[in-house]
Amino acid sequence: MDAPLKVAVVIPCFRVRAHALGVIESIDASVARIYVIDDSCPEGTGEYVRAQCTDQRVTVLFNPRNLGVGGAVMRGYEAALSDGMDVIVKVDGDGQMDPRLIPKFVAPIAAGEADYAKGNRFFNLEHIRSMPGIRIFGNTVLSFMTKLSSGYWDIFDPTNGFTAIHREVAGQLPLEKISQRYFFETDMLFRLNTLRAVVVDVPMDARYGSDISNLRIPSIVGEFLVRHLGNLAKRIFYNYYLRGMSIASFELPLGILMLLGGLLYGSLHWARSAQAGVTTPPGTVMISAILIIVGVQFILAFINYDIANVPQRTLHRKSRS
Repeated sequence: MDAPLKVAVVIPCFRVRAHALGVIESIDASVARIYVIDDSCPEGTGEYVRAQCTDQRVTVLFNPRNLGVGGAVMRGYEAALSDGMDVIVKVDGDGQMDPRLIPKFVAPIAAGEADYAKGNRFFNLEHIRSMPGIRIFGNTVLSFMTKLSSGYWDIFDPTNGFTAIHREVAGQLPLEKISQRYFFETDMLFRLNTLRAVVVDVPMDARYGSDISNLRIPSIVGEFLVRHLGNLAKRIFYNYYLRGMSIASFELPLGILMLLGGLLYGSLHWARSAQAGVTTPPGTVMISAILIIVGVQFILAFINYDIANVPQRTLHRKSRS
């Protein structure tokens, strides 16, 4: 009979002094270690927890300067890996994530069905009514961009920070390269796809306290778009050209060339005809239209292949076998 997995919880802390102890107290006995990461918190959350908390599972770590949520989580990952933990769960310290859900995040990893589990607040359509409208819109936009850049077309709510990861997968991640601030969760997905890790969504309810989130979705969409485009380009290069080639490796460049060629060819001839005061010849219109239509079809074929290429076999199951 296999020994039970050793589960650790990482809690990044920045301005969460009022909630940190309550989060820790809600973590049940199935968790072996709890790492509280004081990310240079101006409220002194780490020292407060160290002075007030009597839970022997708790280790408080301090970042000498603020690294952002990603930097704090990476510090916790390193500590958990060093201590031999099997599954590492990340829970925010602001009380907006229910620690009682931790077993639901560990379960697919323990069953060998996933390498990484993340929350999805949009699964139950009745419960998302409590979510502010701007968050619903922003998360919808960010989710679509994440599907493109990460290659995980079957997940939603990419900015959800309630996550769990198997140690063998966390140990393969380039922790020093992962974005340290608000792009952390979505950059993690891109990095996981480069490893071909299996990611699953875990349904959870949206829960909001009285605190105001520091995340301003309208102000970060532009920055996220640039980062997503960069990750998309790298992912396509890694998966379709560097590591191997398939029919999709030809469909995408051909589709882009034909689409752009058709648009350019048609635009130039239309401009010349307009300048000369004559009607653009039907043959010219047909050539442009055919190039555009075939180009779009090639791009859609690539997207269809990419959707079907979502990782399905877990890394830690393969390593055990």
